[in-house]
Amino acid sequence: MESEFVANVRRSAEELFASGLLCAESVVLAIAKSQGIESELLPKVATAFCSGMSRTCGPCGALTGAVMGLGLVMGRDQSTDSLLDSYVPTQKLIAEFEKEFGARNCNDLLGCDLGTPEGQVVFSEKHLHRLCLQYTGKAAEIAARLIEPDV
Repeated sequence: MESEFVANVRRSAEELFASGLLCAESVVLAIAKSQGIESELLPKVATAFCSGMSRTCGPCGALTGAVMGLGLVMGRDQSTDSLLDSYVPTQKLIAEFEKEFGARNCNDLLGCDLGTPEGQVVFSEKHLHRLCLQYTGKAAEIAARLIEPDV
C-alpha cells in the first residue's frame, strides 16, 4: 500500500505537469516541495533535461527530474561524503523505472524522436503527453519511496 507521503509527491508532480510544466521540472519541484525546499532555480535547472535532454533522444525527463530530486535529498555536501548515499538509490530508481516501462530513453518510451518535425507531429497526433504524465507520476512515486522518511 502506498503511503500518504508517496501519494502526495506523485500527485504533486502530476498536477505540476498538468499545469504546463514539463516532466523534469515537475518531478524535481514535487520532490523539493515534499522536503520543504523552495527555489526559483529548480525549474530552471531542470528545463534542459526535459524531452529526453532537450529533444536529443536522451534519458526521459521525468527520470532525470527524479534523479535531481534524489540528489537534493541524498546528495553530498562535501567531497569527503560518501557517493553511495545518492548512487545506490539512483541506481534503484533507474532499474525500477526501466522494469516498469521497458526503457529509460525518451524516444524509446514514446516511439518517436522529439528532435524532428515528424516526431513532433507523432507526439501531438497520438497525444503522447498522456504517456509523459504517466512517466512523470511514476518517476516521482519511485523517488518518493526511496526518500520516504522512516515512520
